[in-house]
Amino acid sequence: MQRRHAFALSLAVSSALALFGAAPAAFAAAALGQPAPDFSLKDTAGKTVRLADFRGRYVVLEWTNPGCPFVQKHYNSGNIPATQKDATARGVAWLSINSTETASGDYLEPARLAAWYQARQSAQTAVLMDEEGTVGHAYGARTTPHLYIVNPQGVLVYAGGIDSIASARVDDLKTATNYVRQGLDEALAGKAISQAATRPYGCSIKYKS
Repeated sequence: MQRRHAFALSLAVSSALALFGAAPAAFAAAALGQPAPDFSLKDTAGKTVRLADFRGRYVVLEWTNPGCPFVQKHYNSGNIPATQKDATARGVAWLSINSTETASGDYLEPARLAAWYQARQSAQTAVLMDEEGTVGHAYGARTTPHLYIVNPQGVLVYAGGIDSIASARVDDLKTATNYVRQGLDEALAGKAISQAATRPYGCSIKYKS
């Protein structure tokens, strides 16, 4: 009985850590202050997009999955679209990356994925398909959303959550600190990002097994 209880507790803890972004040991995250891993992915229209295409600009990488309640919170409320619009208006490239495998119930084919974002008036530079999970694993992305900022020299300068309150409640947006907006404000003003590493939270990414 005691062994069974310990096993159940272990499962519960593991599930909670996955939800709020504790890093599985198998994931080797790209390192802050180091060159961001380059990649090449197709967007929802079938065009090839490379991270290197945006050298000389700040780039936000956003791991996303419309099937996740946390992603729905930030898109249905307009929070991430507003953050995207603010960023792209200042010359920042925003790449939304979906690493959901094709066998997952959350998977949306490119046209349906593009339509989902269009319906929510999103303003990313591109929505990229990473069904094999190669790019997600290269960055150590583990939740949706999970965000990164790459500077104009191609160096990773932010990794973590969209904001400071780990919940799916829309009301929490009123008091949360938007770490991505704050980080871009600081970086574009020539300052170091004050909170360069924060805790990502959301749903676990549905990687190909």
